[in-house]
Parts: sequence; C-alpha cells; structure tokens
Amino acid sequence: MENISNLIAKDLLKIKAVFFRPEEPFTWASGIKSPVYCDNRLTLTAPEVRNDVENALAETIRREYPDAEVLMGTSTAGIAHAAITGHIMGLPMGYVRSGNKDHGRQNQIEGRLEKGQKVVVVEDLISTGGSVIEVVNVLREAGAEVLGVVSIFTYGMQKGLDRLAAADVKNISLTNFDTIAQVAADENYIKPEDIARLIAFRNNPSDESWIKR
Repeated sequence: MENISNLIAKDLLKIKAVFFRPEEPFTWASGIKSPVYCDNRLTLTAPEVRNDVENALAETIRREYPDAEVLMGTSTAGIAHAAITGHIMGLPMGYVRSGNKDHGRQNQIEGRLEKGQKVVVVEDLISTGGSVIEVVNVLREAGAEVLGVVSIFTYGMQKGLDRLAAADVKNISLTNFDTIAQVAADENYIKPEDIARLIAFRNNPSDESWIKR
C-alpha cells in the first residue's frame, strides 16, 4: 500500500493545489520570488482528493492524538477540514477566528469548548508557523489542553520549525515539501535537477540565487 505522504503529494500535484514553476517564479506579497504555489482549498472541490485528505487527517489524529476530544479549525482554510474530519471521527468541532467578532458575543472561538478539553488544531498549510501558533495560544488561554496540530502540507521552513518548538506545539503534516518535490520529479511535473533548486528556496526563501541555477 502506498504511504500517505506520497499519496497526498500525488493528489495535491494532480489538482494543482501545489504547483511548481521554478522557471517562472511566483511573486509573494512580500516580494519574495517563489517556485511554488499552494492552495489546498482546491482539495474541497475535488471529491476523490478530498476523501483521501479527510480520511488521512482522521487516521493521523487517531494515531498521534488518541485522546482528542474536540477539533478546532484555523480560520478560514482549516474550518472545512476540521468539520469533515470531525464528522468522520464523530467528534465535535469549532474554529478560531483571527480576531474577536465586533458584534454579538464577540467570540473568537466558535463552537462549544470547555476548560480542560483536549483539542487538536486542524490547519491546511504550515509555512512560518505564526498563524497556527496564534490559534494555539487563543485555545490555551481559554483553558483548553492543546494536544497538537494536524496539517495537510508543510514547507518545513526552519523559521516555522523553530517557532513551533519554542511554543511547544507538535505538528504532524500529511505530506511535506521534500516529498512533493521528489514526487513532482518522479511524475514529470518538474525536471529532476529542479529538486535542488526547490530545496534551496525552502531553506532560505529570501535568497534568490536558486533562480539562476
């Protein structure tokens, strides 16, 4: 049986949720040139891939966080994945807003959450880790015991790894940048020699020397 990391990598490449273009880099809002485009929301509109992703998230939570009592999605990309995975597992779910509502009860956490409940955060993508750590901090301040995070894809950037470690946050991703780069080469989405360029970008996104390799 194919391992989950390779399967999800193939799925994301097939629907262009992760799309490599080392010869014509994308430009991020920060101005950094990137050989990769990532939009895991596309998994929601591809039923077969969505099925693979949600079942893999459920399997991962059962294996890594067997004591999970509640799933909390990140806003907005993690909400649908938390809802579908929660349905598969028979667990309650909610989500954490980026800030408090400016009306009603002014909630930041949506859904019922009791102090002491064991929570797993569901995220679609981990890059520098900042946004998911903010979600974890909100949940911790509300009295939840955050067991960790599950995500669909991680870049494995050192800044993100360091931030997660400093915040004592465990993350398990279904697949990662290195695996997707290798699968992309194996499946002829990119040339084998492009792998080194992609890894160079991942290791230091602000250094654009990989473009000229």
